Amino acid sequence: MINRLILATVPLCKLIIMRFEKPVSLKEIAALINAELIGNSTAFATGINEIHKVEKGDLVFVDHPKYYEKCIQSEASFIIINKKVNFPEGKALLIVNDPFDAYQTIVNSFHPFTPSMKMISDTAIIGQGSTIMPGVYIGNKVNIGKNCIIFPHVTILDDCIIGDNVIIQSGTVIGGDAFYYNKKTNREIHYKKMSSCGRVVIQDFVEIGAGCTIDRGVSGDTFIGAGTKMDNLVQIGHDTIIGKNCLFAGQVGIAGATTIEDNVILWGQVGVSKTLNIGKDAVLYAQSGVAATIEGGKSYFGSPAIEAKEKIREIVWVKRIPELWEKIIGKNKN
Repeated sequence: MINRLILATVPLCKLIIMRFEKPVSLKEIAALINAELIGNSTAFATGINEIHKVEKGDLVFVDHPKYYEKCIQSEASFIIINKKVNFPEGKALLIVNDPFDAYQTIVNSFHPFTPSMKMISDTAIIGQGSTIMPGVYIGNKVNIGKNCIIFPHVTILDDCIIGDNVIIQSGTVIGGDAFYYNKKTNREIHYKKMSSCGRVVIQDFVEIGAGCTIDRGVSGDTFIGAGTKMDNLVQIGHDTIIGKNCLFAGQVGIAGATTIEDNVILWGQVGVSKTLNIGKDAVLYAQSGVAATIEGGKSYFGSPAIEAKEKIREIVWVKRIPELWEKIIGKNKN
């Protein structure tokens, strides 16, 4: 083991990305993944992340020409790639046949899966006044704040952080792996799982209903803002950022890497697609589907969701179609 990845200690309100415990020589990384190293070969990497989360000093991988330029011109200092291309001075390329597999090798080497066979890991921290009921599983390096209530058969997996005065109802799973796969049709197994080395961060006074699932980030945080309340059977995808004082009714489903700003209300069975933004104070009526970014301060309905008043007018006119058709037929007969 060369080193390991860590999640730096930061305030709950601040998101983090994956960092090495200490900077790692690119030459060591290249040896680990059998890469040809070109460029700034004496440099040290400080972390490894996805393209939308990278910072200076990070490694990132790219395996499709469509995204070469985006990765090379990103904040990432070092690019794991499957072809020699031009790149800015000061950066470096690590050329391998399969950048995805190389990424997996780095993550799994520096942040290996370490099972805990106890119901509450020895490395977990539970704050004063918190109640942990029977059948709760708490994984490695979980941090639970003060005055929380964790009901029976809740699962809180490795590295997750729970704030103060949080309530989690029975059967909920916090920190499951991201539903995130690399697809290639030229191999027998088309979908390869991408290792999840992020975590879930839940701020103070959040309440989570029974049977909910909140997936960890792939390389960063899934984040739930203070005061947010969730009904039963809510699904939150990886790397999703949820603001303060949001309200989600039963069977809401939110895909990965979506941002939901403060005070948003999602009523029952609302579905939200990936990598979009829902603005502050937006309200989504039941069974609506959000396919693209929407502005805050408005109410929406339908699938794809549009402003509720516009959708209501549309429904009124749809209901009038038979009447209008009869009028047209009547005119033609005359």
